Amino acid sequence: EAVRRAEKGDKVVLARIETSPEDLRGMIAAEGILTSRGGVSSHAALVARQMGKVCVCGASGIHIDYQKRTLSANGTTLAQGDYISIDGTAGEVFAGEVTTAPSEIIQVLIDRSLDSKKSLTYREYDKLMKWADEFRTLGIRTNSDTPEQVANAIAFGAEGIGLCRTEHMFFEGNRIDAMRQMILAGTQQEREKALKKLLPYQREDFVGIFKALDGLPATIRFLDPPLHEFLPHDHEQQKELAEKIGVSVEKIARRVNELHEFNPMLGHRGCRLGVSYPEISEMQARAIFEAAAEVQASGTQVRPEIMIPLVGFPRELKLQIDIVNRVAGEVAKKKKTKFDYLVGTMIEIPRACLLADEIARDAQFFSFGTNDLTQTTLGMSRDDSGSFLPHYAELDIIDANPFASVDQRGVGKLMEMTRDLGRKTRPKIKLGICGEHGGDPNSVKFCHRLGLDYVSCSPFRIPIARLAAAQAAIAE
Repeated sequence: EAVRRAEKGDKVVLARIETSPEDLRGMIAAEGILTSRGGVSSHAALVARQMGKVCVCGASGIHIDYQKRTLSANGTTLAQGDYISIDGTAGEVFAGEVTTAPSEIIQVLIDRSLDSKKSLTYREYDKLMKWADEFRTLGIRTNSDTPEQVANAIAFGAEGIGLCRTEHMFFEGNRIDAMRQMILAGTQQEREKALKKLLPYQREDFVGIFKALDGLPATIRFLDPPLHEFLPHDHEQQKELAEKIGVSVEKIARRVNELHEFNPMLGHRGCRLGVSYPEISEMQARAIFEAAAEVQASGTQVRPEIMIPLVGFPRELKLQIDIVNRVAGEVAKKKKTKFDYLVGTMIEIPRACLLADEIARDAQFFSFGTNDLTQTTLGMSRDDSGSFLPHYAELDIIDANPFASVDQRGVGKLMEMTRDLGRKTRPKIKLGICGEHGGDPNSVKFCHRLGLDYVSCSPFRIPIARLAAAQAAIAE
């Protein structure tokens, strides 16, 4: 519905109880996003920051009724089509239309609708950012998944990609159908057939990203979410998919039930998928290196850094690295070229921190995925903690929301341990952070003190990170 109305020219606010990857098309079409569940690092918040969209998450006082297509709060009920306004900074929701004015900085850098010479605000911003870059020693990268997002990030001063989430690419256009066919496949042969359909899509995406980067490095994460997120759970949508791809609705329902997990965040996802289905990792590696070969042939340098997610056992990483290196060799030989690439891992579970010295034997870089590392260290869900964290702050149990600012005494100690153990094995190992903490000023300053090489955050938070990194350097 959001897509349909946006195509008609309407400005849309997408209201959901909570979002998932299958809502991505609606999120792209919407001007803003409102959810009644979730928090600062929920799916809606992460995607909205990346796209530079206004978002209010975890508005628990609002009741959203999908059947009636209404939302209610404080005795007021709004129906689909009514005007609503949201303030992502203050977390406020208003009935009716509120007058707004676009940012002059965005008009100059992103929309290119305003001449920089005509904006004093932009010129002062630009001077401040240049001063910041003179002092900071910490690299600033972006969490971006599309060429458009990369272009925005570079305009804001990004020096490469710190996290490219490949799963978001699968929701574009018809490629979701090929992805679903792969998930529904009963044999490896059927999976490989479906993956062959996905390969050109992924390759095309990477070509666009590598061209937009123009020689800057790109950390690309292999498939991370559990497979059930790609299948429809509603019976009507299952029926529609069955007719579209020529399988029975019973088969789809059965597969959805098979993939059901009681705790998917700690379930069959990340490198565990790559270990179970190595053909998925092979397809993604092939898409990356074929795209790199194509872009390099046009004279542009490509520097892929392939990141294996959710590693907790050194052997998991070794199995995935073997696939990457084999495919890189095959493509290099076929295309008569060479690749300048790294393979590393996302540090997001405590066991990886404890065994960082062993993991560093194979990993050429570590990137702290602090969203999940915070969850697994604190034993606390980022999507459910909003119901008690404010009370914890009132009682001085916590100083700040650990999903917004790094828990330096807990998660931070694990990060220090990982740094020390990793550099003991590999003294020049590259260290970065790609959780949303990379755009939080206090977290950026902590990363500077920790001696990381870079922080990575959503495109529209890059100026914050640049300024915080400079402040950290000056404070020393």
